[in-house]
Amino acid sequence: MLLRSPLLRTLRLVAPVAAAGLLFTACSGTAPQTPVGDPVRGGTLTYASGDAEPTCLDPHVGGNYPQALVSGQFLEALVSRDSSGAIIPWLADSWEESPDGLSWDFTLKTGVSFTDGTPLDAAAVQANVDHLQDPETGSSTGYLALGKVTATEAVSTNVVRFVLSEPDSALLESLSQPWLAIESPTALARSQDDNCAAPVGTGPFMVDSWVKQNAITLVRNDDYTSPPEDALNTGPAYLDSIVWRFIPDSASRYAALQAGEVDVIDNAQPDTIAQAQASDTIAHLDAPRPGASNRIELNSGKAPFNDPLVREAFVRSANIDDAVSGLFQGTAERSTSALSSVEPMALERPDLFEYNPSTANQLLDEAGWTTRDSDGYRVKDGVRLSVVFPVSTNQSIPAEQSVFEQIQATAKETGFDVLLTPMDLSSWYGALGANEYDAVSAPYTKVGPDVLRILYDSAGIVPAPSGYFANHAQVNDPRIDKLLTEAAQVSDADQRAALYNEAQDLILSGFYILPLYDQQNHFLLGSAVQGTRALPTVSTPTFYDAWLNR
Repeated sequence: MLLRSPLLRTLRLVAPVAAAGLLFTACSGTAPQTPVGDPVRGGTLTYASGDAEPTCLDPHVGGNYPQALVSGQFLEALVSRDSSGAIIPWLADSWEESPDGLSWDFTLKTGVSFTDGTPLDAAAVQANVDHLQDPETGSSTGYLALGKVTATEAVSTNVVRFVLSEPDSALLESLSQPWLAIESPTALARSQDDNCAAPVGTGPFMVDSWVKQNAITLVRNDDYTSPPEDALNTGPAYLDSIVWRFIPDSASRYAALQAGEVDVIDNAQPDTIAQAQASDTIAHLDAPRPGASNRIELNSGKAPFNDPLVREAFVRSANIDDAVSGLFQGTAERSTSALSSVEPMALERPDLFEYNPSTANQLLDEAGWTTRDSDGYRVKDGVRLSVVFPVSTNQSIPAEQSVFEQIQATAKETGFDVLLTPMDLSSWYGALGANEYDAVSAPYTKVGPDVLRILYDSAGIVPAPSGYFANHAQVNDPRIDKLLTEAAQVSDADQRAALYNEAQDLILSGFYILPLYDQQNHFLLGSAVQGTRALPTVSTPTFYDAWLNR
């Protein structure tokens, strides 16, 4: 087994860029982009997203990645992270944990106001925590992250106290995420529809308009005063505005970038990344997400994957190495960990995830699936060995869907009937909520190894108020629960790492998941775009430092 080194992770993040950002390579794919000239003020940057258009721009509601992408331009968190992973100030200047770990005091920056004129103060932060924890809000990501917060107190106008039910070693990591960003309490008092249409923050941009099925227009906040500690800019943003478009088709997005109709695209596909590397006019921003790896979760709560022999047989039936190398053209590396490669505590277990159809056949025989039907699929007690696998077409790029098809093909050789069902995002969530799945690829982003608690503690089988539950593998192991609970309470780094190491080993050796690769974030930028970086929180791009050389 391999435990990732924090040093290796730091080198990966820091070496390409002196400023705090993630790997930013030029068209060659190796050298950092060098800004051309001094920053220029003005202009409109057009961004084209391949992610599903949010149904609500308030990331407190639900809490998915498309919301984080856009809301990071106008909302800000209490804290951020630098490129080494250290927590740094943002809206909070400083913080202090009580000796017993049951409370944290945050001292807020002075002189900061929301773009509607409401001051940032302790009461504003309290209103945000109340909003996230209110079942009517329908929060999932933020709600789960604040699970140990029982109350907040205004110690003074500028100091807010978080009171906890038990120590939370991941609290700062959680508060750095865009799904817990601080919004104007005046705006939060509006109807949810109004707040979804135009959340109000302290950020460098403001929501000007949202024409659904078309674009969101953001305009500069000329009174901006609260950049994170690692920002290069110090005053208002350079750009006048950002037009945030939604172009689902990857080929159309890339064509629009080539034609100069848009300046930045996300969800870049392997073939377009390869084309960009041969271009002199397009740069590549590679920013893998923190938290969990991209993985297939096997529903251990019901047949057939309630049998660990069948889970292991499925894992041994999947030829992931060949699928990733063939389909991703060098833009993704195979993972054998539950955690992203950017997490220093990630444990790799390559020995558990080798393609071995012979072993898979032996395991299925041992599990009682000894006969095959006329189509070659295994049968037991008259029931075919079927795996219902809903696929979110909004979240799985075409290359990933092709990986699933290759898994389907190699798993058939050992007798699994993998039923891939493409779905839109709403139908996909519905299938998961109704427990109508046996396997699923469900991206989940949370800063730090505490994501393991969200995903694999048995409490995660219970839905959040939004109806979403995170433990899709339906892991229910008291040993794992105990380790993750203890790891979430201890502050000592070595002790915390040892506990997470042991928990990961149980999760991986239990064959609850089939790791694939890091959650991919590939952005392509036209040559006029300068100064863009990915925040080292959840790897979303920030355009506060960005400017246009045209």
